[in-house]
Amino acid sequence: MSEDRRLPKLALAALGVVYGDIGTSPVYALKACFADDAHLSATPAHVLGILSLIIWSLLVTVTLKYLTVVMNANNKGEGGIVALVALLNPWRAKVGSLRYVLMLVGLFGGALLFGDATITPAISVLSAIEGINVATPALHHWIIPITLLILAMLFMIQRRGTGTVGVLFGPVMVLWFVAIGAMGVMGIAQHPQVLAALNPWHGLDFLIHGGFVGFAVLGAVFLSVTGAEALYADMGHFGVAPIRVAWYTLVLPGLVLNYLGQGALILATPEAIDAPFYHLAPMGWIYPLVALTALATVIASQAVISGCFSLVRQLIQLGQFPRMTIVQTSSEEQGQIYIPFVNWVLLIATFGLVLGFKSSDALSAAYGIAVSATMVITTILSLFVARRFNWRLPIVYALTGLFISIDLGFFASNLLKIEGGGWYPLVAAAAAFIVMVTWSRGRALLAKELFKDTEPLQEFADKLVKNPPYRIPGTAVFFTYGTQAPPRLVWHLERHHVLQERLILLTVLTEDEPRVPTTERLQIVSIAPSITRITVRYGFMQAPNIPVALRLCEKLGLDLDLDHVTYYLGRETIVPTSDIPGMAMWREQLYSFLSRNAMRPTAFYQLPADDVVELGFQVRI
Repeated sequence: MSEDRRLPKLALAALGVVYGDIGTSPVYALKACFADDAHLSATPAHVLGILSLIIWSLLVTVTLKYLTVVMNANNKGEGGIVALVALLNPWRAKVGSLRYVLMLVGLFGGALLFGDATITPAISVLSAIEGINVATPALHHWIIPITLLILAMLFMIQRRGTGTVGVLFGPVMVLWFVAIGAMGVMGIAQHPQVLAALNPWHGLDFLIHGGFVGFAVLGAVFLSVTGAEALYADMGHFGVAPIRVAWYTLVLPGLVLNYLGQGALILATPEAIDAPFYHLAPMGWIYPLVALTALATVIASQAVISGCFSLVRQLIQLGQFPRMTIVQTSSEEQGQIYIPFVNWVLLIATFGLVLGFKSSDALSAAYGIAVSATMVITTILSLFVARRFNWRLPIVYALTGLFISIDLGFFASNLLKIEGGGWYPLVAAAAAFIVMVTWSRGRALLAKELFKDTEPLQEFADKLVKNPPYRIPGTAVFFTYGTQAPPRLVWHLERHHVLQERLILLTVLTEDEPRVPTTERLQIVSIAPSITRITVRYGFMQAPNIPVALRLCEKLGLDLDLDHVTYYLGRETIVPTSDIPGMAMWREQLYSFLSRNAMRPTAFYQLPADDVVELGFQVRI
């Protein structure tokens, strides 16, 4: 099927995955701008000013920044902050260098998304169910139990994979955007003067004369664009063209019309400010609208949860996060995965947010700071990527100046939310970031200790040839990296003085690109008779499968009998000590804990358990 014929289908799918978050923002964004702590009355100047800020935020931040500029900075079709960091090749940068600092900044940006992944389901579903208040205020006490029930069902079905329900996502979101657009048209018809909000001067005038209150409201205005980062992160699933088509044909018109309709309603009926989204609908539509909104917010939550799974897998592959059990939920779509530990952590955190904050208005105080900080980081990293790709620098600097000023304005305004709940995503991000840098640093210290007394690989191979140990039938596979002899192999020979007839020294590399083609997967080098070094390369979005990779050796002229292969792995016990330079003691203890509970290499590399021998070590770091 040609790309043109697939475009409508991909655009429909993009609606269901990419635009769920930003598409449900009208449920709570405008209401949050007039929340009690904002101290804003629903005067025409305030309404038109805020509407203008929302509309032009959508146009500049989403349309210009992400859809027009940032999406061009992709890593072979993949987007997202980790893919953006990988474009700078920072993983092999020296500590303290600019590239190393950019890597840390990018990793912190990724860590911020963990906080967002718990807040989005909580605020989205809670704001949807709060529509019950409009129709039947007496049912107010059922809002939190119903919200928790929906969230529990959402997280419980994750193990089945998004493919089982994904076919419904696109059509439901088409209905959603058509419905909210129609509601907006009805509101505009009652008060057409609201169309004046399309003039950006109303937004600028509001900021100029609004003083501190006007600045503070920017944090609530930002809620209208919180799903913009998903456009970039999910571009690899659909491509740039389908995402742009969906935005221009349905999403942007639906959002703008609905926000204008809500503003018209507030101008005509100021008391509707408590729930303008639901008051905009005819009374007979309330219950169907609550049901549709709940479904749309579940879809929005699903996209964020799936994105969190993908982020964790990328970080694991790049060695920045402890190994975890990853379940492939689709035999056709590699991106459809399920990570049990992450899923249940998100469930517990989301439940805690709903029970702790109790309303979408209160949660809006915690929402936004993580995404606004991530947007700042994305802008900074995009600048360095653009310089690397030799884009027209005057244009790049001008656009970066525009974007960074807007991003910093949103971020600074969101900082005012810290006391009211904005501390939560920062604490969640800090915890995730500490785990990342501790795991990465701990692995480096472990490798340093393991390899400190080993000799160069070629010298070791030459010694084996000159003084061969007793040989037994079969093939031994030892994992290694770098140019030194594998410490597990050295230890094994010193104690057992026996080795299989064929020795494979296997190095698994994760490249700074999303996928490595099968034709480029292997590199085979003979370093001595019966001793072969094999390098297996994967992208950061691919799961390693060593037996499958070794089957490819036959096509490259290396005949391996996988039925008689033994894989030798190390099982290190980390012993934190204070007499060896490394990390602070509490970080060494944290790394020891993470190492004990990380997924075993046997499962991570998908090795047959009956063919694995684990060699135990105690390593002091």
